[in-house]
Amino acid sequence: MRVTFNRSALAEALGLVISVVPSRTPKPVLKCVRIAASGKQVRICATNLEMGLNYLVSEVEIAREGEVVVEASHLADIVRASAEDVLVLDAAESTCEIRGADSRFTIYGQDPKQYPKVPSLDDGDVDITITLEQLQSGIQQCLFATAKESSRYAINGVLWEVKGKKLLLVATDGRRLARCRVSLEKAPKEEKATQKIIVPAKTMGLLEKLPPREKESVSVKLVDNQILIRCANVVISSNLVEGNFPKYEDIIPTDYDKKLKLSTEIALSAVRRASLLTSEESKGIKVSVKPNTVVFSGSSPEAGAAEVSMPVEYSGEAIDIGFNPVFLMDVLKVVREPEFELELGQADRPGLIKSGADFLYVLMPINLG
Repeated sequence: MRVTFNRSALAEALGLVISVVPSRTPKPVLKCVRIAASGKQVRICATNLEMGLNYLVSEVEIAREGEVVVEASHLADIVRASAEDVLVLDAAESTCEIRGADSRFTIYGQDPKQYPKVPSLDDGDVDITITLEQLQSGIQQCLFATAKESSRYAINGVLWEVKGKKLLLVATDGRRLARCRVSLEKAPKEEKATQKIIVPAKTMGLLEKLPPREKESVSVKLVDNQILIRCANVVISSNLVEGNFPKYEDIIPTDYDKKLKLSTEIALSAVRRASLLTSEESKGIKVSVKPNTVVFSGSSPEAGAAEVSMPVEYSGEAIDIGFNPVFLMDVLKVVREPEFELELGQADRPGLIKSGADFLYVLMPINLG
């Protein structure tokens, strides 16, 4: 195999592909990427056996077709450090040579026949089509709420649920829940429309990393316990999370009578400042709602106390409630409207944040003692 690459295009491809490569694995071949040149394109593949990625690079000149499997980190480091606009990859058997204008590197590879097959997605029938902009917007508004550690529920991923021409994305870690609704270009057929799936958080994070392209569509196909996702020259394949997602509808309050509108920017600043003097032991902040005012306060015995107030149109019953300030700041960073709605019940019931018709966030209170 001999291929001439545009260095920046190769660097962009490797930057995405290498995020699938496991840092630790008992199988050394999984630390590699497979590069195959045929026709007018080069296909770069990586897999960790749970998730795979196919990347087609078209800015190439192929002098000799073939394939090679080389360690991903070494190749990425060389391409990243090179100053040339053009790099030549010359591979024979299990050796890959990378040449620039003033440099030459030789990497020892592995047998391409030992590399696992990485699924691809042809132009055939797909189940769902959605714009990349819509999907990445939805990911940004819910991915942060997924669980970082395993539990008895399958909450280490994001629930996908189709409702008509809308896709609901739901994430929770047991202490908070984010739900957003995005529009589909193509909804699935009836037998797939009722299927709820849980996509791993790492796969959702990889989708968020795809370079944003205006009006680019994402095609999705469900095959057994896998999801295949194609966007432009990239195909991501992933196992789905097995298990049951919590019945999230039961968690969303519907009977609250204390409702107020707050400025997103001002509230984020207030929460950030009120949390400055909290500690690990007293990591909550108190939100005091009273007529015409909301006060955010935080304190710790060793550091002191902070109090930030903001005016608000509210004439209902006063309430004091405690929240984790990090969880509050997380959601306010992804609210896209200049104002959001805060709904409260009692001090021991969760808070409800709404933004527009398509986003809501449920936050469990904490006991401030």
